[in-house]
Amino acid sequence: MKFLLAAVAVAPLIAGMAHAQDQAEDEVRIEQTVIVTLPGPQRTAGELVSNVAALDRKEIVEALASTLGDTLDRQPGVASTSFGQGASRPVLRGLGAERVQVLTNGIGVIDVSAASPDHQVAADGIDAQKVEILRGPAALVYGGQAIGGVVNVIDGLIMEDLPKRPFAGEAYGATNSVNEGTEGGARVQAVNGPIVVTLTASTRDFGNYDIPVPAQSDRLRAETGNPAGPDGELPNSFVQTNSVAGGLSWIGDKGFLGGAVRQQSSQYGLPLEETAFIDLTQTRYDIRGGLNVDNGFLTKIIASGSVADYEHTEFEAPDEPGTIFKTNGFEGRIEAGHVLGPLEGEVGLQYADSSLDAIGDEAFITPTDTTSLGVFLYETHDFDSGLGIEGGIRAEQVDLDNESAGKVSFDLFSGSAGIHQHWASGWFLGAQASWAERAPNQSELFADGPHLATEQYEVGDRTLGKERGLNLEGTARWDNDTMRFGVNLFLTDFSDFIYLAATGAERDDLPVFVFRQQDAQFTGGEAFAEYQLLGGPLKADWKFDAGLDLVNAEFDDGSDVPYVPPVTLNAGAEADWGALALGAKLTWAGDQDSSGAGLLPTDGYVTADLHADLDIARYGAGREGTKLFIEARNIGDAEVRAATSVLKDSVPMPGRNIRAGVRFLF
Repeated sequence: MKFLLAAVAVAPLIAGMAHAQDQAEDEVRIEQTVIVTLPGPQRTAGELVSNVAALDRKEIVEALASTLGDTLDRQPGVASTSFGQGASRPVLRGLGAERVQVLTNGIGVIDVSAASPDHQVAADGIDAQKVEILRGPAALVYGGQAIGGVVNVIDGLIMEDLPKRPFAGEAYGATNSVNEGTEGGARVQAVNGPIVVTLTASTRDFGNYDIPVPAQSDRLRAETGNPAGPDGELPNSFVQTNSVAGGLSWIGDKGFLGGAVRQQSSQYGLPLEETAFIDLTQTRYDIRGGLNVDNGFLTKIIASGSVADYEHTEFEAPDEPGTIFKTNGFEGRIEAGHVLGPLEGEVGLQYADSSLDAIGDEAFITPTDTTSLGVFLYETHDFDSGLGIEGGIRAEQVDLDNESAGKVSFDLFSGSAGIHQHWASGWFLGAQASWAERAPNQSELFADGPHLATEQYEVGDRTLGKERGLNLEGTARWDNDTMRFGVNLFLTDFSDFIYLAATGAERDDLPVFVFRQQDAQFTGGEAFAEYQLLGGPLKADWKFDAGLDLVNAEFDDGSDVPYVPPVTLNAGAEADWGALALGAKLTWAGDQDSSGAGLLPTDGYVTADLHADLDIARYGAGREGTKLFIEARNIGDAEVRAATSVLKDSVPMPGRNIRAGVRFLF
């Protein structure tokens, strides 16, 4: 690591050498990423009405944090639930938990992360090859739990096409000053004829992280009269993760077949409790196969399935195991691509069966089995004139059977339609409408017990009906080879939106919260711009980008929906000399005064980040993409509290962090 820091320290000197090297004569071009999570024919992000995003491996390493939600936090329209360093889920346009479907390779994560904000997602970017964020009509083929969108973590263990290299690999490692932590991973892939073997491993060891202010916010102390609490370091905020995985694939001329196994474990502290922590493990088995048919009607058939066994124990102290959460289940999908007259699309079947069991004095839910069966159809067509249409329907039955409260069933229907016009001048205009229905989850129906991680006594309601949402969205954007900008505006009108409401009562010395339903409306949008300049000032290739996110959410009675992100602006600039790249990022978040009943407002913040990359592949170390990097996150040591977090007034986000590492490709 001393070599790493020394190399970065002399990077400005090496920049002079970079100027002497040959520069590519081709113009810079903004590339559009193919979104593989979509049903039907392959399309890029620029061909879709919704605001979708994708991070490749390079971008994942640059943005990597301790959890999936925090890694994706700066993507357009994305926030994080931010439960310390140990747990967070993505929030899409103000919707999270049970309304955002987190997938691994297109299949659900099969964990209990949607049941509580202190439960970690069994998917992580540390060894992912790609992460895609999907909203709009196409997301609905994944079921009612995708009413807010889909986040698909693609690990690349099962290959569908033969790699270009017979043997390749990657090693990645980094250190972090804010938690005296280390992180790393490795991946190797070997090809022998039609057989591909892929092996991965990763580890993360983060200590308690530094905070720039006392743990409790000024607003909370003023209201309660409590002391400021600890500062300098947030107690019990550590996280340790480990994973090992392997995949075996056969790839032929007409199809592929593969299997994979992954085992991951994690221990992380619960910051509100002095010694409490969660210890979790998951073992997951995947199988996936596809056949190219091309018989005039059917184009391809793909089948995939996953079996997972998940368990976590909530320890009150190192030798005092408390509540145990267990879930195991199976999920499978069969998708058939087809051409039907002028339409090209996909028809499919999805089945899932899982069980959830909580054991212990603080278990807030009794054993529950959940099964679902869904069928879907999605069609699209692009005319030569640039006009495009898309639409889909999904019918689903969900059954939840609770040991104490009995069985409830829901028949769900979702439908969507969209239209867009793409001109040769670069302009794109589009509009879409979708109707989605979601069944209440296990906690919303059957919870009845103390939940110490959130300091609440939660009570479900088995009489809850299905949640329904009508979404309208429009987009306008323009792009050429070096520049693009656009805006997406949306309105989602919910009927019987399910939320957790305070009752004013107490039980077991905790405030009682009950799941209720009320109509709600979400409005907002995202605006973005990107510009690339070849051979600009200082003889560098420059890239500038900016994005603005806005969400407003109100209940029918005029009150505010809680835990909605504030207006947020992200902007960045990077100068690239070939061997050396220097960049800066700025985030401005406004005050969140529409905080919801019983919640304190959240102050806004401004953070600035700096980064430097040194391309050592140019000097014979590794193949293309091998880099040393150093970055300073939150360089001003600003106080950051996430309005989307249930711990926002007790657990601030980390302070200044110097992160340095290497990504080595061979």
